[in-house]
Amino acid sequence: MAARAYWKGQIRLALVSIPVEIYSATKSGATIAFNQIHEPTGKRVKYEKVVPGVGPVDPDEIVKGFQYEKGHYVLLQEDEIEAVKLESKKTLELTQFVDQSEIDVLYYEKPYYVVPADDLAEEAFIVLREALRRTKKVGLGQLALRGREYVVSLKPCGRGLVLETLRYADEVNKAQSYFRDIGDGKPDEELLDLAETLIEKKTGPFHPDEYHDRYIDALKELIDRKRKGKTIETEEEEAPSRGSNVIDLMAALKKSLDKGGGDAGDAKPAAEKASPSRKPSAKKAPAKKAAAKAPARKRA
Repeated sequence: MAARAYWKGQIRLALVSIPVEIYSATKSGATIAFNQIHEPTGKRVKYEKVVPGVGPVDPDEIVKGFQYEKGHYVLLQEDEIEAVKLESKKTLELTQFVDQSEIDVLYYEKPYYVVPADDLAEEAFIVLREALRRTKKVGLGQLALRGREYVVSLKPCGRGLVLETLRYADEVNKAQSYFRDIGDGKPDEELLDLAETLIEKKTGPFHPDEYHDRYIDALKELIDRKRKGKTIETEEEEAPSRGSNVIDLMAALKKSLDKGGGDAGDAKPAAEKASPSRKPSAKKAPAKKAAAKAPARKRA
């Protein structure tokens, strides 16, 4: 069965209009759905839509309403909502172009594939795609989808285009309010070198199919064991210790490297990956000096 287009309309660039179709680029992953159960009877808890003083109501009698003051509503029919005139319901007008790095990753929300609607639209579609690719720009515009208008970006993706809905500025929390208590001190050079070496050892290509939801697997195993009547033992996980000092961090990083650091795929050894232009750290001490240095830090 062919995929159903999420949106059909046109992309407009100045006087050029390109009929396109948009398809969701993502899908829901595996999930475990739980129901609420009345434990004494083992029966499922159900919910009814009720009106105070009236009781359960027929779904056909329910309409949408906007509360303009407590207890008072403006009632709207579906056809009245659908009749709201907005050009972006059928047309995505590209009003600005920016470098991709200009858009913070926090603003990206959901991706969609964009394809030409027919053979006649293909030539203009390819011209737009290649122009974006050559200039290394991202197109911006606004598009109405399923009850709201989004800011969207448009960029090349293989033979097609990818449209991504973006969050508005007031939908993104400012980082400063979360990061302001983090100190601005400089890290110890030896610790930094050890961390960089560990990162280099674990560097490799990204293969998304190598990752899966281990929590779902564990839940399925739990459910299977319960169905078979096996006893489930639960125990509290010990909280990780806090307040580790620099000496503990140094020891942990060195131990991680001694264990191989979990080399990633076909990543090159750290010695091969190190940039030839990078000078060895002047602060890096031989093993004996580092050992002698450790107690002094601990006393401090």
